[in-house]
Amino acid sequence: MKSKAILAAAALVLLVSCKPKADDGQEALLQYYTTDRTYDIAPLAPADQDAEIRNVILMIGDGMGLEQVSCAWVLNKGKLNLDNMTSVGLSRTWSASDLITDSGAGGTALASGQKTANSHIGTDPDGKPLYSMLDKARRLGKKTGVVTVCHLADATPADFCCHDEDRYHFDPIIAGYAECGVDYIAGGGRDYFGPKRKDGRDIVAEMKAKGYNYATTEEELMAAPLPLLGLMSDDNLPVAAERGEMFRTMTSRALDLLSQASGDKGFALMIEGSCIDDWLHGNDIGKAMEELLDFDRTIGDVLAWAAADGHTLVVVTADHATGALTLQDGNLEEGRIGVAFGNESHNGIAVPVYAWGPGSEVFTGIKENADWGQLISSFIK
Repeated sequence: MKSKAILAAAALVLLVSCKPKADDGQEALLQYYTTDRTYDIAPLAPADQDAEIRNVILMIGDGMGLEQVSCAWVLNKGKLNLDNMTSVGLSRTWSASDLITDSGAGGTALASGQKTANSHIGTDPDGKPLYSMLDKARRLGKKTGVVTVCHLADATPADFCCHDEDRYHFDPIIAGYAECGVDYIAGGGRDYFGPKRKDGRDIVAEMKAKGYNYATTEEELMAAPLPLLGLMSDDNLPVAAERGEMFRTMTSRALDLLSQASGDKGFALMIEGSCIDDWLHGNDIGKAMEELLDFDRTIGDVLAWAAADGHTLVVVTADHATGALTLQDGNLEEGRIGVAFGNESHNGIAVPVYAWGPGSEVFTGIKENADWGQLISSFIK
């Protein structure tokens, strides 16, 4: 009898929660957001698919599922630089250990073309090092780079440069940057390279001894040659609304330096819009959307550069989606959204894969994230 009462009460709660918002005040549960930082989109013609591919650029919006992109599209009044992408596919994101991936496993699959267990950074489930698209490019004599909004000890940038079985082993992960040979490394995290280290090592000094130039400001970044380590903040970069053009500056400098130094051999570059995920974990739709819109503006810069270059494949995707976000209300003309979050974590919904440039025609269909990683890497040759 008691169990029947419990089931009846649960059914009642379910019925109430599913009632239309006009009747139960669900609108009060929505978070509404709008922004004045809208921008126009310059349309691009499709790329010449027969052109030689010299450069491969992978851009990762951490936590950026189709629902997050849809919200940003409404906020920018029906236009995004992502709209210029000529091919779209879907990526299944489960890891070797869990249905719901973390950024360690999700990023490693994209970087190396192999699934691994959650929390692993550039290693297989048994801890054996996996080598990323940047390692392949370096072995072929190409230049390489990583640009990120977060601190460099975070999972996604580390997936492309370092190897560890635990994403929270920050000291050995950061030490991996001194050994990775990547030519251009820019992001946050000065504290992780020295002041916060338990082992007393000064990784900046070690990288300088290996020939790296070091920058801590945008001015220094724009003046320094390769190889270059740019640590632009003590931890993550400032939030999008406060950092100005820093992310775009870091990216444009990467494109200029890597293209000049690589010549006809080309380069491979990973660019991450990291903090979309952070604010989705906090269910802060405003900050998450400002991060995504800044990421999309950076996508626009990269696409414009790639279109002028003519020999660059650009792929944009996510390691997973975050927040169980739903777009439930809003106004396209006003650029206003009303959303609800279902959790403060990741989910297992497939995420979009976008591509533009020579070779982009094959970036369609539904694949595992590791298979997308293999496909991306296959164009580095």
